[in-house]
Amino acid sequence: MRIPLSWLAEFVEFAPGTTPEDVHAALVRVGLEEEDIHRVELSGPIVVGEVLDFVEEPQKNGKTIRWCQVRVAPEGETAADGGESVHGIVCGAGNFLVGDKVVVTLPGAVLPGPFPIAARKTYGHVSDGMIASSRELGLGDEHDGILRLVELGLGDAEVGSDAIALLGLDDSAVEINVTPDRGYAFSIRGVAREYAHATGAAFTDPAEAFSRPPAREGGYPVSIQDSAPIRGRAGASVFVARTVRGVDVSKPTPMWMSSRLRLAGIRSISLPVDITNYVMLELGQPIHGYDLGALRGGIVVRRAAPGEHLTTLDGQNRALDPEDLLITDDSGPIGLAGVMGGASTEIGSTTTDVLIEAARFDPVSIARTARRHKLPSEASKRFERGVDPNVASNAADRVAELLVELAGGRVDEETTAIDDAEQPSSISLPDGYVSRIVGFEAERDETIAALREIGCTVDDSEPDLSVVAPSWRPDITERADLAEEVARILGYDRIPAVLPVAPPGRGLTPAQVIRRRVADALAAWGATEVLAYPFVAAEQNALFGAPDGDTPESVRVANPLDATVPFLRTSLLPGLLAVASRNTSRGLTDLTVFEAGTVFRPARGRSYGQRVLPSAVGRPSAEELAKLQDGIPPQPRHVGVVSLGNRLPKRAGEPAVPAGLADVLAAVRVIALATGVRIDVAQGRHHAFHPGRTAVLSVGGALIGYAGELLPAVALDADLPRTVAALELDLDAVIAAAPTTIDASPIAVMPAATQDLSLVVEQRVAAAAVLAAVREGAGDLLEDIRLVDDYRGAGLEEGTKSLTFALRFRSNDHTLTAAEASEAKLAGAALAGSRFGATIRE
Repeated sequence: MRIPLSWLAEFVEFAPGTTPEDVHAALVRVGLEEEDIHRVELSGPIVVGEVLDFVEEPQKNGKTIRWCQVRVAPEGETAADGGESVHGIVCGAGNFLVGDKVVVTLPGAVLPGPFPIAARKTYGHVSDGMIASSRELGLGDEHDGILRLVELGLGDAEVGSDAIALLGLDDSAVEINVTPDRGYAFSIRGVAREYAHATGAAFTDPAEAFSRPPAREGGYPVSIQDSAPIRGRAGASVFVARTVRGVDVSKPTPMWMSSRLRLAGIRSISLPVDITNYVMLELGQPIHGYDLGALRGGIVVRRAAPGEHLTTLDGQNRALDPEDLLITDDSGPIGLAGVMGGASTEIGSTTTDVLIEAARFDPVSIARTARRHKLPSEASKRFERGVDPNVASNAADRVAELLVELAGGRVDEETTAIDDAEQPSSISLPDGYVSRIVGFEAERDETIAALREIGCTVDDSEPDLSVVAPSWRPDITERADLAEEVARILGYDRIPAVLPVAPPGRGLTPAQVIRRRVADALAAWGATEVLAYPFVAAEQNALFGAPDGDTPESVRVANPLDATVPFLRTSLLPGLLAVASRNTSRGLTDLTVFEAGTVFRPARGRSYGQRVLPSAVGRPSAEELAKLQDGIPPQPRHVGVVSLGNRLPKRAGEPAVPAGLADVLAAVRVIALATGVRIDVAQGRHHAFHPGRTAVLSVGGALIGYAGELLPAVALDADLPRTVAALELDLDAVIAAAPTTIDASPIAVMPAATQDLSLVVEQRVAAAAVLAAVREGAGDLLEDIRLVDDYRGAGLEEGTKSLTFALRFRSNDHTLTAAEASEAKLAGAALAGSRFGATIRE
């Protein structure tokens, strides 16, 4: 919303020297967002001139110029630029006559651009200034000729007077962003009231400032026949109609009005239309004018019938929906109520009698119609936010008054007034409620004063206040809204900036601590945390969400943003692959990304989403919370990692190290260290991963996830290189196994004994299983065991392999002998032999 300051100053008192920046600052204090400041960037001397004479001079280039003699000051007086009262000026336009009053920019003036004006020689003459067009002055886009003041109704302007003030070019406008709940600020009336709240300046309500002629009932026939109200609310609750006859629509819009409309961002069209727009901006009440001679019978407000059409003012023929609210007469639809009028009753050059409409339409109905027809308008913008039902009559009278004053019309004494608007209901405001909500102590007296200042009616006869919101504030419906208004009027700066202290025992839960620790550890390890979209295609859930190849149960979104990905994810990997693909397409070919987030794993055969929301009054009961939880599919938290490209880039003397299976297994170790949980890694299979390069992850024997390199075909389908390493595990399962405390191991003081053990087993036996058996059999003396070699080749029987382990033994109370270490090693080998047939390789 743009607010010309001269217009605002008519209804609220400005302190001397108030600037647009001051107005913005004041409006911000009461919660309105500043956007911009609009002003015409020009400076004088720019004066009214009179064309005394001109000579047309054809040029060699085919153009004809006029060498003009223009009076720019009263005869015998010095011009504003210090020169003679008559200036010689070269002009290329040919649309003016001798005797015309024009706008002359004298040497020293600066026009928007900036475009400085100076005396200069052109076409064989010294042009001492310039005769300006509308576009050169910043008044509009008209540039076919110069601006003739007689066309603006300013033909009697005094020669030499300041044209900047005459044309309203010395005014400026502040622009604010109006939030959907504060539709009243889409008017000078509403903004003036807010400025008064912010500064304490005296406010005059423009709705009450206009003198209105007495009116009698019996005006133009109007009836409301809404047979299909939305949400039980009629489409129209107020409808006022007034008739003005004998209007001269050819009269120009006065400059003071057109300049204000221009600053407010609305183009001047014709005098009747400009008047309706002017009053809409002034009072916030949209107005529509009909050519009375084009109406056929009385007006009926109703819903559209099947198959009806309407040609709107923009020339479009629109198929109407049965939910559309229409203005109709005996000929059929003549307007989309609250959105746009129809072409058949448009005010034109032959109009003499005008019917004025000021109504209040249901916000939901108007919003749906405007969106259905993709037809936003200044009227619908206000109706869908709610207009003051008590201002319609004032607005209609104001339009009639201006038509009489500016277009020479006369107002019929009879008027039509339908008023079925609901009055605001009383809101109970308990004593002390505002202070509890806003966070500072609001005294009872200042609470009452603040509410009355915004227009509320307050009954303070009881401890609990009874408050009725003003008619222009349909957004105030409950006590929390009143508390917000009190805080806004008393000043947001009174709310203390105090960081709340969490009560003991109410900080992060153990699970939250571990989740943050895992994310921090992976980030410190070198991975980048991302947040991927949770929406996937059914094929992606089948590929990653069901390792056994079965089709997984998935939750389908009722209203997906993209029809190609309508399901909630059962795995994090599709989103991570999409993130990796997006980055590699932009040149980032070496990356490791991870996400810790929820996946959706519905139980087979269950349907979700059918639930009843609890009441908003008070905290939901345990039973209500249980029902809500039952209507939501299980959402375990997983952690996923994707690594591709080079783990280490190529350097001088060092080759690049590509990312692969070892990297995601390193990420598994990082997660294990961060949680204090031993995650067992063994060779396994998954239909999305490369055979032989896939590890299954388990905790306490329970499967929790997979790690490995994706099948090249899967990687290529995602527009990624052939080698992509990936990991996904159930973080909730890891957290459930995490110890509540971690005992730190004492620093060993006794020397360690190290030995190697090579065992020959069948190739089908997993090395991790052999390692676990050796660890278990070796007993407490074994401090560490690592697989250091996996040999398959000459010297071994067909189908076997040799696994070499490095073992470290230590005792806490004495120095181990070689015999003790060997005994423990052989015990481990014996258990591996009994379980897997392992033999010691000689």
